[in-house]
Amino acid sequence: MVSREQKRAALLHEKLQLLRSITNSHALNKTSIIIDASKYIRDLKQKVERLNQDMAAAQTSTHQNPLPMVKVETLEKGFLVNVVSAKSCPGLLVSILEVFEEMGLTVMEARVSCTDTFRFQAVGGENEEDGESIIDAQAVKLAVGQAIKNWSQQSTDDDDDNDDDQQ
Repeated sequence: MVSREQKRAALLHEKLQLLRSITNSHALNKTSIIIDASKYIRDLKQKVERLNQDMAAAQTSTHQNPLPMVKVETLEKGFLVNVVSAKSCPGLLVSILEVFEEMGLTVMEARVSCTDTFRFQAVGGENEEDGESIIDAQAVKLAVGQAIKNWSQQSTDDDDDNDDDQQ
């Protein structure tokens, strides 16, 4: 027959092992496991604080500048285009790719995320037909910026139309 004290000790040991595994502790004695757990909790609190600060900063920048930010860098052969927004932007990718096509730029590599936020990063280069580069980074930035403004205006108009339909 197992005594209450033995059951309690076994349960405590089980809980300590669970705590050890959750906090990725390699400690073997109770005190070290608890110390590792407290460090783990402190690190988690710091991560949460940083995330909250990042979210507050993103919300502030969204309210101050609701349009996505555009950054274009010149590469050895082509451009690196970054477009970032703190909110989802349905239809924006199509507008940006249309600008690439109009400018005669080819997308050589791209990464896009548009779930909760919008992120577009692409390496684009000029079509090599004439071999001479005539497009500069500033022209690409202006064209993408204009596409974003046009998209924003169209999105606003669509929202207004939807509001009218619902009334």
